[in-house]
Amino acid sequence: MAIGEDLVTQRTYWHLTDLGRKPTDYDIASTRLLYYPERGFETAVPLASWYRRHQHDSELVCRDWERFRDPRETTYSRYVELQRTKEAFVDGVLAAAEGSERDRLSPAWLATLAELVPPLRYAVHGLQMVAAYIGSMAPSGRIVIASMLQAADETRRIERLAYRMRQLQYIDPSFGEDARMRWETDPVWQPLRELIERLLVAFDWGEAFVALACAVKPRFDALFGSHLAELARRAGDDVFANVMFSLGEDCRWHREWSRALLDVALADRPENRAVIEGWIARWAPLAVRAVESLGRVFAPGTAGAIEASCAAWLRAAGLGDGGTR
Repeated sequence: MAIGEDLVTQRTYWHLTDLGRKPTDYDIASTRLLYYPERGFETAVPLASWYRRHQHDSELVCRDWERFRDPRETTYSRYVELQRTKEAFVDGVLAAAEGSERDRLSPAWLATLAELVPPLRYAVHGLQMVAAYIGSMAPSGRIVIASMLQAADETRRIERLAYRMRQLQYIDPSFGEDARMRWETDPVWQPLRELIERLLVAFDWGEAFVALACAVKPRFDALFGSHLAELARRAGDDVFANVMFSLGEDCRWHREWSRALLDVALADRPENRAVIEGWIARWAPLAVRAVESLGRVFAPGTAGAIEASCAAWLRAAGLGDGGTR
């Protein structure tokens, strides 16, 4: 067959010919997006040494990171479709709360919200920055997409916390005015602040991913997701509980795609297990200390329940219990 004839009969993208099936939108939009992990940068720039050190020379090694697939197969258009429905739900919840009896909350609960919600924005912003950094350094386009959309989810969480904070300021105009002071000096927040700030300078992309996905997010999302929603429900604040439920759906996907990436790394190279567990052991104590400090605001036993669920998640992923026992 002549070259021209071969091009005419070609019915898919060259890098998808081995699929043996019609490529999906996810296949087309996510496969082999990055050239430089294999070929290097086309132009010699100082930034290349950063990528060589913190991406190429990472201890987390895989022969082909393209084997990773997001279980949800999230493309940008798919993401917009999913989030549109969630945002419509949250918009309805918040709109119904404005000026209604449901926002006449007890002084005790308002005081608890003032202690938790305004400073929480700083922590979530840190998680957003870490996810974005992982996306900028990841060695596969599919990991880039998942990480960047996770960063977008964290931005959504910040925006919804800020919106609810503004609503509560109509009840108490001073609500949240001491947020920065609490974040920077309140003893209950300092272990988490230390954790976030250390995480922001974990430059190896593999360590940053493992620390975020295996040590920090399982604990943080449990505390400020399901447990905070339950605390709100018990206080009669169904508005905040429903908002946290919707944000928790985002976090469940973060765990799912992170687990899929861990599966690829562990299946490809047995030595990755020791690397991953070593990083977990390094970061877990900081995360545990942060939960124990903030857990005092919650029901007794909250920190212990979170540790048990985190250990179970790590064992299900084929890893140790987090190095905290």
